[in-house]
Amino acid sequence: MGEAPEEWRDGAEDEPADDEAAETARPVEVVVPAEAAGRRLDAFLAGAIAELSRSRLKALIEEGHVRIGGATIGEPKRPVNAGEHIEVDRPPPVAAEPEGEPIPLDVVYEDADLLVIDKPAGLVVHPAAGNWTGTLVNALIAHCGASLSGIGGVRRPGIVHRLDKDTTGLMVVAKSDAAHKGLAAQFADHGRSGPLERGYRALVWGVPSLPYGSIDAPIGRSTRDRQKMAIRKDGGGKEAVTHYTLEDRYGDAAAPIASLVDCRLETGRTHQIRVHFAAMGHPLIGDPLYGRGFATKAEKLAEPARSAVIGFPRQALHAWLLGFEHPVTGETLRFESELPEDLAELVAAFEAL
Repeated sequence: MGEAPEEWRDGAEDEPADDEAAETARPVEVVVPAEAAGRRLDAFLAGAIAELSRSRLKALIEEGHVRIGGATIGEPKRPVNAGEHIEVDRPPPVAAEPEGEPIPLDVVYEDADLLVIDKPAGLVVHPAAGNWTGTLVNALIAHCGASLSGIGGVRRPGIVHRLDKDTTGLMVVAKSDAAHKGLAAQFADHGRSGPLERGYRALVWGVPSLPYGSIDAPIGRSTRDRQKMAIRKDGGGKEAVTHYTLEDRYGDAAAPIASLVDCRLETGRTHQIRVHFAAMGHPLIGDPLYGRGFATKAEKLAEPARSAVIGFPRQALHAWLLGFEHPVTGETLRFESELPEDLAELVAAFEAL
């Protein structure tokens, strides 16, 4: 959504971004224009106050921080009326539940609103059951310090997309509410109408029958194993589209054993590339969830590929390309990442076959 008209957001940008006392001293005042009459309160405010996300505004409404004509309103769905004067308090962000930890980060780009990192294998993105510490969020809190804005009411980085724990590569993280809101919109659109680009390189068993193509198959939680995702054509899945191009093939020319593919995502489902290629009969090498049935293939490989595959502890997947529009400056940013050392060595072992 573009910047709101000036008359919608009177006072919205008056307070210093880094002054919490000033932030609470004066509420944001908004007047409802005629063309916005009938809209939901939270949706209207999300368009009128650019630096706050709709989810944050919904929470503020429910917590009693929004007034219309002086009366507190607690219902986000309430329709607004033309000419109404709305006040929104912005309490300072509460302390983050995760704590900062001095975990090294490979920072590719950073400014006041966002940073791009090259994530290593083994790093969980967000604290969750079994991984409350040692995550990317813990590292980012330590790295960014006081520069983080109160995304979602909590002073922590805005995670707008994720990579699996053992997938390596490029990620963008929001440091401000404005950046979080803009980036989230781009990732929700999946690049269909904007500059968002996401490119992955995967080393898979076998070779796709076509040198390039698209995999269009809905993905949902597996009905047999709740730890896995699966192709769901029974209505239990969500649209999932992966475009791929064959980059290289390895082994005997008449019967190649593996291939390197470049993948571009049109959607962003959990385990999307891993599930789609497994469904094609070409699971990612090293994939502990979707490639177990191919473990015996490694034993039959010639050296050095045999030892390289047996010793490779993760799915062979790397997010090598990330491009997007800077949510604040409007500049188009594009970043590339070389294969990490372990995956480069695995590819080299197949090249030697």
